[in-house]
Amino acid sequence: MTITYVTDGGIETDLIFNRGIDLPEFASFPLLDSEEGRKALRDYFLGYVNIAARSGARLLLETPTWRANPDHAAGLGYDVAGVDRINRQAVEFLASVAEEHAPRLTGWEVGGIIGPRGDGYRSDGPINPDEAAEYHRAQIESFRAAGADRVTVLTLTDVGEALGIARAAADAGLPAGIGFTVETDGRLPDGSTLADAIAAVDADMAPAYYVINCAHPTHIVHALDQGEWLDRIGGLRVNASTMSHVELDEAETLDDGDPQQLAVDQKPLLDAFKNLDVLGGCCGTDARHVGAMWRELS
Repeated sequence: MTITYVTDGGIETDLIFNRGIDLPEFASFPLLDSEEGRKALRDYFLGYVNIAARSGARLLLETPTWRANPDHAAGLGYDVAGVDRINRQAVEFLASVAEEHAPRLTGWEVGGIIGPRGDGYRSDGPINPDEAAEYHRAQIESFRAAGADRVTVLTLTDVGEALGIARAAADAGLPAGIGFTVETDGRLPDGSTLADAIAAVDADMAPAYYVINCAHPTHIVHALDQGEWLDRIGGLRVNASTMSHVELDEAETLDDGDPQQLAVDQKPLLDAFKNLDVLGGCCGTDARHVGAMWRELS
C-alpha cells in the first residue's frame, strides 16, 4: 500500500496534556490570536513536518479549527466576523509553516478542519441535512477564500450532518473528506453502520473520500466486512486509547497507550482500506504515535 499524506495527531489532547496549555471549549484555534499561541502551534506542527520529511511522504497540514464554528466560538468571544477571520487565518498560518519547510518536503497541502455542531461523542437525534449545510457553509467558504486545498470534517456522529457538509463543500467547490467516529462496537453513535452511513451520503452527494477518526483500531475492526464502502475510506486517524467515548470524556489524565503497539494494532485497517491516502492520529496521539505508524509502513 502507498499512502500519500502524513497528517497530524490529537492536537487538543497533545496541547493540553503534553504541553500544559489550557484550551477552554476544547478549542485550539484561539492560540492563533497570540504570539505565544502561534509559537506553540508551530512547535506542534513541526513534529509532523519532520515525519513527512523523513518518510518522503507529502504533508497535509490541517487547521486547528475543529471548534471554530459559531456555537462553540461564541462562548470564547468570537462573533460572526471573528469566526470568519480565524478560519481564514488558520489556513494562511499553516501555509506559511509549509512554505518555510518546503525544501524538505516532497509536497504539501493545507486542509480546513470542521467539527460537528454539537458533541463529538454522542448523537442528540437526527440532524436535518439542509440545516447542517447552512450552518457549516460559512466555515467552508472561509477556507475556500483563504486558499485551502480541501476540507475535512472529523468526529461526525450522525448521517444527516454528514449529508449537509458534503453538500456545502460541493457548493464551495472544495474536495471533502467526511469523517465519522464509531463506538466500541464499530457503529456510529446514532446506531448506523459505517456501510449504511457511507451509502446514504454517497447516494446524495458523494464526497472525495471518507475518514474514520476518534476510535481505537480494535473498535473500528468490528465494522470490517467485504463491503464496497471499504474502498471509500481515504483517511484514518485513530485514538491511542482503547477506552470508550464515555470513558474518555470523563478521564482526567491522558491515556496515550503505546505508540508502537498502536501502529501494529491498526495494520488490519491498513490492509482493509485499499485506497487509504491520509494517515494520522486522533485523541491521545502525538508525533510519537504518527511517527511509529509511518515507520511501520516502511
